[in-house]
Amino acid sequence: MLQAFLLGLCGAYGHIDWGIGTPYLNRPIILGPLVGLILGDLTTGIIIGGTLEVFFLGQMAIGSYIPPDAAVGGVLGTAFAINAGLGAEMALTMAIPIAIIATSFQNVLWSIFSMTSKIADKYAAKGNEKGIAAIMFMEGSLNVLLKFCLVFFPWLFGADKVTELLNSIPQVFIDGMTVAGSLMAAIGLAMLMRMIMSKKVAPYYFLGFLLAAYLGVPVLGVAALGLILVLTKFDFNLSTLKTSAAETGEVAQNDDDF
Repeated sequence: MLQAFLLGLCGAYGHIDWGIGTPYLNRPIILGPLVGLILGDLTTGIIIGGTLEVFFLGQMAIGSYIPPDAAVGGVLGTAFAINAGLGAEMALTMAIPIAIIATSFQNVLWSIFSMTSKIADKYAAKGNEKGIAAIMFMEGSLNVLLKFCLVFFPWLFGADKVTELLNSIPQVFIDGMTVAGSLMAAIGLAMLMRMIMSKKVAPYYFLGFLLAAYLGVPVLGVAALGLILVLTKFDFNLSTLKTSAAETGEVAQNDDDF
């Protein structure tokens, strides 16, 4: 009961992200370690959270498309995998359908919000700020409650059954699902690269690949090198901005002379 409550809070905590400037608290890389702490296996939580993050990185809300719910899928996928003693790839295989189902519930709730938003529009026309704030608070609270329930009840009533089901699956199917999970992570990374890859970014990507694959540089070393390159570029760009601002100021002063 306590574990279900704490895991439900993790799911709700992920949605609070929307109300505080979107610091990406709903990402599996954040929620995975929290789940690991709750279930007493922090290391596995970190590993699974990082693996799930690679897939969900490429899932972005564009237009009317709502991506799978990374918060609910990440929390339950990580929790079920840790409880059953399975690896990160298996967690990803479970997290994806859970995330899609959670998004279906989210769509139903947002359909209801389309009606409450009309009430907020009426309040806006009348200049009723308190009414608008009440509608927004209600919608946000219901969203948080939904995330809590989508994690709390499946874990409370289904944790043992899911574990028994996973343990009864033949090893050959487990191996196949593990391979599929690994491919899912690669697909997520490929989707992200498709959005951000450009002629300016590509050289740095292949530089990191060569350092890791052929020179044996650890991931932490590649990340540190990337940080140094970013800081160098940022300092250069900042200097350029200061120079441009100074030149703009001089032009403005010259205009004032006229």
